[in-house]
Amino acid sequence: MDTIADFLTRIRNACFAKHKLLKVSFSKEKKEIINVLLKNGYILDYKIEKNIIKIALKYYKNNSVIYKIIRISKPGLRKYCKYKKLPRVLNGLGIAIITTSNGVITDKEARKKRIGGEILCYVF
Repeated sequence: MDTIADFLTRIRNACFAKHKLLKVSFSKEKKEIINVLLKNGYILDYKIEKNIIKIALKYYKNNSVIYKIIRISKPGLRKYCKYKKLPRVLNGLGIAIITTSNGVITDKEARKKRIGGEILCYVF
């Protein structure tokens, strides 16, 4: 089972249903993805209690800030990219979340650090 795809689907469904709070099970990779979303302004805040992550979703004028969140690299087909060929999501308006040797970062940070990695998802 793909836990990251399940996690992204939960975020997508909660945004569509206009929930203010989302609860997901804890994992280090999910926590790092949430940190990236928080740094880039896609969620308000998060809190870890026991083995549950509570995420406060962000809305603007009754619409979710996260318009789409798309899983790119899947367990059956991994997508890796060098830093020179990293994708630009909506011509720079969105972000691509990438796992690298330096942790989970955005495509913009990966270009600055000149490192590539596995493309997890697009957020816009």
